[in-house]
Amino acid sequence: MNKILKAVLPIAGLGTRMLPATKNLPKELLPVFDKPMIEYAIKEASEAGIEDFVFITGKDKEVLQDYLNKKYLSDYTFGLENRPTKTKILKKNDLKPYNITFVRQEEPLGLGHALLCAKNIIGSEPFCLILPDMLPKGDPGCLSQMLEAYNTNKGNVIGLEKIPMEDTYKYGIVKISNKKNNVCKIDNMIEKPRPENAPSDLMIMGRYILQPEIFDILEHQNPGHNNEIQLTDALITLTKTQKFTGMIFDGKTYDCGDKLGYLIANIKYSLDGETNNPDIRNTLLNLMQTLEG
Repeated sequence: MNKILKAVLPIAGLGTRMLPATKNLPKELLPVFDKPMIEYAIKEASEAGIEDFVFITGKDKEVLQDYLNKKYLSDYTFGLENRPTKTKILKKNDLKPYNITFVRQEEPLGLGHALLCAKNIIGSEPFCLILPDMLPKGDPGCLSQMLEAYNTNKGNVIGLEKIPMEDTYKYGIVKISNKKNNVCKIDNMIEKPRPENAPSDLMIMGRYILQPEIFDILEHQNPGHNNEIQLTDALITLTKTQKFTGMIFDGKTYDCGDKLGYLIANIKYSLDGETNNPDIRNTLLNLMQTLEG
């Protein structure tokens, strides 16, 4: 069984749910408390042992590529000012140039098409797929939990999370069997079903460990919803020949591509931040009391 060393991060989306903030700024650079959301995804993957990152970019994403490359100007400025703490913060999640590959998705033809753009780089290895605007908070991180399930079950692993039944229309939902603790067998998937048609209350929460055969399926996949190449359609096809395991995440996922989810994530991360600043907590509590009054 091959070790998982590569991750694909699609960052070509237009961020329409977050307009007007995303008119000129990629949503992946929007800060969640004190860090852009892309950094949380990189940290989660690095802690799980991922070494190589493939970013699928699109139109007007150059500023994001600049951000992910080494920040010479910032390092130089803080060095001149003798501010080693600031320099340390900037270097904390820096990726080496040889660990980063950027691939351009020429047209916004869906998540499945974005993933297919990484085929020649991933090759014949199993890999992780990370949707950066889905921000899971847990200890250990979501990918670390998934890799534990992968090492036991092999095949493909999809991160799942329980949601209110009335929210199933927002996400991909799975049909499961043989649930034991936080691991189950995935029998089927449905993209954004209405609550009355949903097979469960378990959403696909933007984290995948996939075998490379998914690329062959995507190459021949007919366009689906919105005339796009849908990843879920390809995964359903792959379930007919390969094993799919669901790992129910022990934590909470915040949809940072949605304004309410983004707001909640900022509040949660500000309260649980590494600085653990009591002024932030007290300010939020006072604000809540004011609103309640």
